[in-house]
Amino acid sequence: MPMIRLTVPTDALTDQGRATIQRDLAAVLLRWEGAPDTAFFRAQAWSYLTELPEGAQKTAEDDAPRFLVEVTVPQGALSERRRAGLVEEATATVLAAAGLSRDEALRVWVLVHEQPEGTWGAGGSVVRHADLVALAKGQRTDA
Repeated sequence: MPMIRLTVPTDALTDQGRATIQRDLAAVLLRWEGAPDTAFFRAQAWSYLTELPEGAQKTAEDDAPRFLVEVTVPQGALSERRRAGLVEEATATVLAAAGLSRDEALRVWVLVHEQPEGTWGAGGSVVRHADLVALAKGQRTDA
């Protein structure tokens, strides 16, 4: 049950990028998490877009837009390989949505937050990683 949040300065994304970025990032996250491509798991991949007002984001060097992708997943959901793939693909997805080249990749930061076991709740109950794995195995469409 992942969550992804993209924080960007207002007008930093192209019109097309703004229209698709949330679903695109959610799909990237689900793919690297290894979740099945089912309606249930897609509905649980929450994606937020936070647009900052003009002037709210700067660096000590310039005012070029920077992009912050924050990913929250249950602890143990991502191996090192999956985490690296997620970071790479999320970065490419944001660059495309902003109309930027790969040369601008350092303007995208991806922070992966792993939620410790027993600290994620949904539907009034604590959600455990093992329960999600079992649920995913039961919903696999590619098995």
